Amino acid sequence: MAGNKTILYVHGMGGGGDSRIPSILRDNLGAGIRVVIRTYDFNPRIARSQISAWAEEVGPDLIIGESMGATHAIALRGYPHLLVSPSLNAPRYFNALAWITLVPGVTSFLDRHYRPKEGDRQPLHFTRDTLSEWKPVLRDAMENTPLNGSSDDFHAFFGTRDHYRRSGVVSVRTWKKYFGEGTWTSYEGSHFMEEEYILSLLIPKIRSILK
Repeated sequence: MAGNKTILYVHGMGGGGDSRIPSILRDNLGAGIRVVIRTYDFNPRIARSQISAWAEEVGPDLIIGESMGATHAIALRGYPHLLVSPSLNAPRYFNALAWITLVPGVTSFLDRHYRPKEGDRQPLHFTRDTLSEWKPVLRDAMENTPLNGSSDDFHAFFGTRDHYRRSGVVSVRTWKKYFGEGTWTSYEGSHFMEEEYILSLLIPKIRSILK
């Protein structure tokens, strides 16, 4: 790899600057590759502006999106993309169920149930306005897919034991619809890619892209 390279890592829901996977990447990719990760707002419209500004600032050579961060990562045009457990149907579910937050007590219940770990993590607040913002953000992201004429490179990793696949939040079928065959790899793990697969699958793919 000639010169230094930069990866912009877009974390998933409740993740942030101290998320696990980018920390492992930093420890194992070497000094010539910088991994940039910042905690963005839970409101997808605000997050879209933040992440776009960061991409312009750091000029990444590769975008990596994890879980719900995949939608934001895909929306960044003109870069190669790697996606880890992309939850492409979660925004659709959020938009469809936004009305339920109008029921008294639902927002506070969801805020407690999905409370992130301590540290530099994304604060979560489930309101109707925030969940409804996903519809236009998702629509814009899906315009930057091969199905709709994008020339960007995309590759995704899916765990065979990902419990979100049962609900359809994570769906290989949805991925293939927009990105086609031969653009994804499965591993015998969970939604939260285990370290052995980060080392054996994700890092070699990163290195091959950044050559």
